[in-house]
Amino acid sequence: MNQMNTPEPITLERDCPAALIPDGTPIVLPQGSVVFMTQSLGGSYTVNFNGNLARIEGKHADALGFEAEEEAQKKELTGDGTVNEEAVWDALRDCYDPEIPINMVDLGLIYDCRIIPQRADSDYGEGELTGNKVHILMTLTAPGCGMGQFIADDVQRKVAAVDNVTEVDVELTFDPPWSFEMMSEAARLETGML
Repeated sequence: MNQMNTPEPITLERDCPAALIPDGTPIVLPQGSVVFMTQSLGGSYTVNFNGNLARIEGKHADALGFEAEEEAQKKELTGDGTVNEEAVWDALRDCYDPEIPINMVDLGLIYDCRIIPQRADSDYGEGELTGNKVHILMTLTAPGCGMGQFIADDVQRKVAAVDNVTEVDVELTFDPPWSFEMMSEAARLETGML
């Protein structure tokens, strides 16, 4: 559900864990508090609470009156066990900075994405495929961003949900530093930075 910038107040139905934006400080928004949705993208929610922005994870959406996101279950390898690379990129396109309504890929924050097949040891060459590790090299719009770990965790969780992905390694780097030029043309157009 995309309730972006709704002027309607939402009364929290239960105490709700959240993180203050931009520093990432954990807080609990009390039951009965009134919040206003400013962004609802990628399964997380950014709300205005008493003049402060806070991020609420999808698993706590029921506090807002929405359906809560289910926790991922352990998966088995399917088909030939390979990972569809486009499905990984689609998962990355479902990850958002809580302050910017543009996905991580179009923001230019994903520097590298590698799928590494994991194989059982064998004396006769390559062993049986036992899983797939995905290594993501990414950055943030600012090195001091307190939401960095939340964003990296979101990337890890969403890529881990892709079929045949058994491990995800998210590495944050600030070399090279992010700049507006790294954004896709569509993202620059959307933000007026073209």
